[in-house]
Amino acid sequence: MTPFRYARAADTAAAIREAATGARYLGGGTNLIDLMREHVEQPYALVDVTGLPAAIEPTAEGGLLIGAAVRNTALAEHPEVRTRYPALTRAIVAGASAQIRNMATVGGNLLQRTRCAYFYDEAGSRCNKRQPGAGCDAIEGFNRNHAILGASSACVATHPSDMAVALAAYDAVVHLSSATGDRRVALTDLHRLPDDRPNIETLLEPGELITAIELPALPFSARSTYRKVRDRSSYAFALVSVAVAVDIADERMRGVRIALGGVAHKPWRASKAEAALIGEEANEASFAQAAEAELADAQALSGNGFKIELARRTIVAVLAELAGDAA
Repeated sequence: MTPFRYARAADTAAAIREAATGARYLGGGTNLIDLMREHVEQPYALVDVTGLPAAIEPTAEGGLLIGAAVRNTALAEHPEVRTRYPALTRAIVAGASAQIRNMATVGGNLLQRTRCAYFYDEAGSRCNKRQPGAGCDAIEGFNRNHAILGASSACVATHPSDMAVALAAYDAVVHLSSATGDRRVALTDLHRLPDDRPNIETLLEPGELITAIELPALPFSARSTYRKVRDRSSYAFALVSVAVAVDIADERMRGVRIALGGVAHKPWRASKAEAALIGEEANEASFAQAAEAELADAQALSGNGFKIELARRTIVAVLAELAGDAA
């Protein structure tokens, strides 16, 4: 590992000042430190932000404001999250071992990088995300875990976060701070699709810091769940995951939120499926039609064509589960 300078920020302003010198923010380190060990990332300085606010507080509008330094375990176990946003608890628990959840922070979880094997193979593989213009060996290589939606000729990697998929389904908003001020962005806008610059993964400006994530008071957030399909039950990354919240009245879909994981370069909000469901009967026929609408543009690689059918079936199954609970 390349030597680096370490500082611990006393507050947000101090962290931003350190970042202005080129230091990288360090949360739980469960991803960044691995990347440094593999020589994929070699920052010359780190600023530890785990001492920044780590509270989970109600908002005036009835939602929750989650400090970026909150540990994943604390978020998953919070009573308001468990009862009002159950898909978030399930996504976090499905995402990693207890040891990692105890270390990982909410802000860091959003910014973790892809687990594509070619991205990690610094010595022997071409990767446009790691070295722009180098090429993408995954496109013609082992791509079973790679994207079927929103990919490009430059990158077919997927975003690894489970937590972010649930947050996308809940219309979460990310609070950001920098030397020029504060702003908010929808979580669904935070991450970029790869296009021709897959190395630029988010809308964050240089030195900008995630300070909190806001969960709005979605009226039907409690009727929600998260399902993750993976190769093994013990902490593998998702082949396909689905977060869904539904509002069903008189056996018709009055409201719905759907987000997918394991299928794209970012948490994928299934807006086409949502639009297809509003006002429709809550049955498997309408669920299947909605899934087909969302996946109509899916494109398979040589090794991941099964993901299209897997995603379709998982969307239908999760919607059917929640519709049964609503009956």
